[in-house]
Amino acid sequence: MRLAKFYITTPIYYVNDKPHLGHFYTTLIADVLARWHRLKGEEVFFLTGTDENSQKNVKAAEKVGKDVKQYVDEMASIWKETWRKLNISFDDFIRTTEERH
Repeated sequence: MRLAKFYITTPIYYVNDKPHLGHFYTTLIADVLARWHRLKGEEVFFLTGTDENSQKNVKAAEKVGKDVKQYVDEMASIWKETWRKLNISFDDFIRTTEERH
């Protein structure tokens, strides 16, 4: 019997601010689902990440007096580290500013 394969993703979050409880809630649900399928021995690929190409991010960078690229780099790092500290079991963290995206 072949086991099922699952692709699980969260929204790709804007980085105009730090993660909040609503972001955690959504990410936690995806994490629980990924862990449940892994416990059953099923193949899972769990993706999360950040959307860095939005007017919201430009305005947030301007508000704090930073270059947009510098701002989104700093914020993406905060988002990724937050998920790591909360032990979110993502397989990949994508950024929309990455060439592979």
